[in-house]
Amino acid sequence: MFRAIERLGDRTLYFIELWGQMGLFLFTTLASLLRPPYQLHPILKQIHFIGARSTLVILVAGVFTGMVVALQFYDTLVRFGSVAMLGSAVALALIRELGPVLSALVVIGRAGSAICAEIGIMRNDEQIDALECMAIDPYKYLIAPRILGGLIAVPALTMIFIVVGIFGGWFVGVVLFGVSEAAYFHGMYDTVVWHDVWMGVVKSFVFGLIIVWVATVRGFFLHLDRSGVFGAEGVSRTTTNAVVFSTIGVLVSDYLISAVML
Repeated sequence: MFRAIERLGDRTLYFIELWGQMGLFLFTTLASLLRPPYQLHPILKQIHFIGARSTLVILVAGVFTGMVVALQFYDTLVRFGSVAMLGSAVALALIRELGPVLSALVVIGRAGSAICAEIGIMRNDEQIDALECMAIDPYKYLIAPRILGGLIAVPALTMIFIVVGIFGGWFVGVVLFGVSEAAYFHGMYDTVVWHDVWMGVVKSFVFGLIIVWVATVRGFFLHLDRSGVFGAEGVSRTTTNAVVFSTIGVLVSDYLISAVML
């Protein structure tokens, strides 16, 4: 029993230390944004990596998500004679919930894992130590551009996801099932309000921060991992943990934001 209590205490202290480490990491990164020099090219590079290179998968995921949502809502609404509300249902589901969450999950799998692996390899090869030896702030040089890139790219990808999802729902509802096109878009216009859009925007910004924050901090502190496994296995283990933690963070924060902004 005492060993169980000891293990519980050890794990509790580890998580307290981990959250403190992550908090200081984020604070240091945000503080580095205020210090010159201010360079635009590294930020644009990260926007291209996180955003532009994820556009195709976002388009495909958005279209088919909108089609599936419209298909499911049509089957439900037709039973109650409320097919005219199909556009409203699709738009609200995508704007408030599915658009931000699914876009974030796509970015985690495509960009978040790559960011963590990249930073982890740099730590493993002592490139970050070399930057510090040359008096180059790794937070400003490596982390800050990725944070800003995520804050810009993820909301943009979310908006693309929502728009193509709405037209995917239009294809299923109007083209396949014969719902009135005017009713589809007019119901959407009457139902969706600014508060719904604002909720989706807030979620996308928070999710973008969580994704890049978790990915970079896990890779940056690869050498402090309690597993003691480094090299290729350590990078793969850290990348897997970053994907899991960022996914959980997105889902938990999604509920909290929804509960606060309802």
